[in-house]
Amino acid sequence: MPGLDSALTAREAGLALCHDCHKLVPIRTQESNHNTCPRCGASLHFRKPESLNRTWALVITALILTFPANILPIMKVNFLGSSDASTIMDGIIYFFQEGSYGIGAVILTASILVPCFKIISLILILLSIHFRWKSWMRHKALLFRIIEFIGRWSMLDIFVISLLQVLVNFTNISSISADSAAPYFAGVVLSTMFAAITFDPRLLWDA
Repeated sequence: MPGLDSALTAREAGLALCHDCHKLVPIRTQESNHNTCPRCGASLHFRKPESLNRTWALVITALILTFPANILPIMKVNFLGSSDASTIMDGIIYFFQEGSYGIGAVILTASILVPCFKIISLILILLSIHFRWKSWMRHKALLFRIIEFIGRWSMLDIFVISLLQVLVNFTNISSISADSAAPYFAGVVLSTMFAAITFDPRLLWDA
């Protein structure tokens, strides 16, 4: 907009970005709940409502669910009447012992390292906003973009178990099914994904 200071932000200029169609729209008042996007009709707000509270709740939920997801067995194999249950770490150790280092590394990364990385990173970003840490701002913004990107690949374990359950199903001879840890693992993944969706990264710069 002509005549505006180059350092002026969109919020200071009374402009809000529509999160649905990404149109930049003038906001009449700070109480933006009464403003709607003229193009798509979505509600407009300068910042996502209750973003920090919702993100904290989802991150804490993911942290709590991480323990049963890794301690309880996630897959049960029935072979000739005998049943054997294994945790995520049991599967990783098995593949490494059998020499399948690539598969073991993929499962280790997708099932252990990535969820822990997402939870720790989100906690670090939230603490950064709470204590108004002003260092490494661009790096934290980049960290959040990485969390958003890798979230779609976090259901690898559940996908593999679902695939095996269909392919390895020979009635009384051999079968594979998900065990008690599967819902908790899915809960961890969904909680971190929703935490990334509800978090407003612009709060980093507001702080």
